[in-house]
Amino acid sequence: MSSPIYNLAFDFGASSGRLILSKFDGRKIELEEIHRFTNNPVRVGKNIYWDTFRLYHELKVGLKKAAAKKLNITSLAIDTWGVDYGFIDKEGNLIGNPVNYRDDRTIGVIDEIDKIVPLKEVYASTGIQFMNFNTLFQFYADKKMRPSVYENAYKFLAMPDLFNYFLTGKMFNEYTIASTGQLLDAKKRFWDIDLLKRLGLKTDLFCELIKPGTIVGDLIDEVAKETGIESVKVIAVGSHDTASAVAGTPFEEENAAFLSCGTWSLLGMEIDEPVLNEESYQYNYTNEGGVEGKIRLLKNINGLWIMQNLRKDWCEFEGEVSFPDIIKASREAKRKDFIIDPNDQRFSAPYSMMKEVISYCEEHSQGTPQGLGEIAMAIYNGLTHEYKNAVAKLEVITGKTIPCINMVGGGIQDQLLCELTANATGKKVIAGPIEGSVLGNIVMQLKAIGVIESLDEGRKIIKDSFEQKVHLPM
Repeated sequence: MSSPIYNLAFDFGASSGRLILSKFDGRKIELEEIHRFTNNPVRVGKNIYWDTFRLYHELKVGLKKAAAKKLNITSLAIDTWGVDYGFIDKEGNLIGNPVNYRDDRTIGVIDEIDKIVPLKEVYASTGIQFMNFNTLFQFYADKKMRPSVYENAYKFLAMPDLFNYFLTGKMFNEYTIASTGQLLDAKKRFWDIDLLKRLGLKTDLFCELIKPGTIVGDLIDEVAKETGIESVKVIAVGSHDTASAVAGTPFEEENAAFLSCGTWSLLGMEIDEPVLNEESYQYNYTNEGGVEGKIRLLKNINGLWIMQNLRKDWCEFEGEVSFPDIIKASREAKRKDFIIDPNDQRFSAPYSMMKEVISYCEEHSQGTPQGLGEIAMAIYNGLTHEYKNAVAKLEVITGKTIPCINMVGGGIQDQLLCELTANATGKKVIAGPIEGSVLGNIVMQLKAIGVIESLDEGRKIIKDSFEQKVHLPM
């Protein structure tokens, strides 16, 4: 390769976003963070919204910083958290601010839908786990509680599709993010029109369904002029951040599990076809679309969101504390047996996470956690206990023995979490790379522009470019 290839990856998580510059020299990838910003949901009355236009502003700030480097940037792509979306009207305008998935308007919707279409039938068709914030359930809630918004909607755009629309002026729906929302037939891998009709939902909201690795087009003139970025191809990758995280996981062993650690913990396996058996239904496992035709069979577990909010509370009420401080306090805690259920609804969007963790332990006859370390250990134990259960059930569902767990994402910077995961599951943990979503985003860009031929090639490049650390169970 005569000169390096430069690409941009926008990775929007549920609590922060980054713009990463990738440099590929033909053998290894180097990453440089150009721009980082917070993603703060906004409460208005009883509802919680995303500050969408500020996020778009930050996206353009990142592009300006990239342009200032005066590099020959080939392409860019966006991945975001799942299930949330915006509605576009017939004039092409966004109707209001997208609602945050932690909003409580969908509470009770699953039971209502079960009375119309039995949940077992919904699962047999979509293969998606039942979580009250799934896009399908949000649609149902919007029809009921925001009818003026829903009825005036012309097109549906999931969050990465929406940002791509702002950049290119083109409307489309990317496959992995559509799948995540419970909108697709798992076997046909296309819109589940029959299910939508049975639920009385609109069937004309959808755009062309495109696969990861599709070149969408160029920046609109206004964005190119404002940011100074020109001649850059916009590419649809695995637009759901978990799809990109799995794409960026350099698996070494057959039947290895992945664990993407961020605001959410996503634990599963990459498989060829959806698993729609009785066990996967009863255990509430999800079959989400992946890149290169793969399926991500996984379990959603509330993740570092709980620890992030514990830190936020501690800083507000007790004094400044860092994540390394939390880890140190946890290792030094006198009692290490406190435990919570991280999937309990009370930990979804509490006003005080610290008080909720303490109350949970007291209500479950564990006593009162004393100090930061004991409170944090309740969270660590809750998370790793769920990881243990998720791995065991995954083995039952697939009939396969999982030899190891590949952990990726920001959470792997927490060595204690990695150690406790290995100990709880009894599995070897291979931690790395940290930037799983970004790297999955990048390698699919490289494939789309013809620099590499396959995801397997991309994963080998990732393995050769970034360090991994092995944690053995004790």
